[in-house]
Amino acid sequence: MYIGSAEGFRLERETEYGSAQQNETVAEIVAAVRREGDAALLRYTAQLDKVELAPGELRVAQEEIEAAYGKVEPEFIAALRQAAANITAFHEKQKRTTWADARPDGTLLGMVFRPLKRVGLYVPGGKAAYPSSVLMNVLPAKVAGVPEIALVTPPSTGGSAGIDPYILVAAAEAGVTEMYRVGGAQAIAALAYGTASIPAVDKICGPGNIYVALAKRAVFGAVDIDSIAGPSEIAVLADDTADPRYVAADMLSQAEHDEMASAVLVTPSHKLAQAVAAELDRQVATLPRREIAEKSLADYGAILTVADLSEGAEIINKLAPEHLEIITEDPMNLLGTIENAGAIFLGPYSSEPVGDYYAGPNHILPTNGTARFSSPLNVDDFLKKSSLIRYSREALQRDAAGIATLARHEGLEAHARAVEIRLEGGERK
Repeated sequence: MYIGSAEGFRLERETEYGSAQQNETVAEIVAAVRREGDAALLRYTAQLDKVELAPGELRVAQEEIEAAYGKVEPEFIAALRQAAANITAFHEKQKRTTWADARPDGTLLGMVFRPLKRVGLYVPGGKAAYPSSVLMNVLPAKVAGVPEIALVTPPSTGGSAGIDPYILVAAAEAGVTEMYRVGGAQAIAALAYGTASIPAVDKICGPGNIYVALAKRAVFGAVDIDSIAGPSEIAVLADDTADPRYVAADMLSQAEHDEMASAVLVTPSHKLAQAVAAELDRQVATLPRREIAEKSLADYGAILTVADLSEGAEIINKLAPEHLEIITEDPMNLLGTIENAGAIFLGPYSSEPVGDYYAGPNHILPTNGTARFSSPLNVDDFLKKSSLIRYSREALQRDAAGIATLARHEGLEAHARAVEIRLEGGERK
């Protein structure tokens, strides 16, 4: 872990995503699924997941989904339903309404908003299953009005074709319409191009390993994708009023995600910096995922000291973190200085996991510094927008000369004539 002046720190980010061999492997898998369909899905599931499936077993049966409810705790279902209600209520406020501006001269301009017809969600099955990510991906799509949502997730490795019951329950509660037991790059290719068992979608969302991320990048264009997500990040901007126990706990909440996760404290208080470093050592020792968290802190963790909170805000804007906590005497006073952050948590009781699970805002956030230009997953991500243009003869007469001038300046004579021909002769209804 780097501990010292912010001037000497630079968070190294990936500039090349995936090795040449990984990209080549993904290209082969995507091509095979596009060419062979279900046969390739079954072959790769047997080869990579060690699970033999018949074609009819790719789709998860309704009986298996119903049985999953008996395998999870009632308190999990209650918490899941409350979280879903909070997430839905938050995203309802993002809904768009079709609008039109009708003018006295007969011109009508506007926008029409329509939901995507079909969305695919990838749910990983590796180091941890994340039912909360199911809610965060599916519920904005449901609020947007998407009628078909298909979930893909790998079967349990080692011969069992079962799916984590917590994932099945979360998907059922969120309103997923189809679930399939297939993972990896092959699942992304199936969603993008379709097979006999899995119809193609319009957009693919959800996190995954490097092969899933590379596959999403490979199929982008044939379908839309949410993003190429990087490892999780948290930055904490704190002064000497912050409790070092809180700061360390929140840094570790991200460090335990992944060995490449980043946790950074920015503070003008040398006393706090030293106390947080000691707390990190104390708290990490008892974590079940200790090795992951320690590796994350060693390689991508930092405690940065700055002259004051103003300089701290500048550092935060350069980092553009996925999650930002402001734990200062007056966090609202600093809010206006923050330009780049995926989600902002204000005050000592707004711990990052509050947003991860329960409060309502989406936890699918820009990573790798992309908060400089991108936003959390939201209802807009599942909408198509069409512009409306209706001109009257009166309006066309007014604007024709200007339109023709611009068209001819660009060497597009047919464009100019397409306007002018409408003004020849009498008016047409």
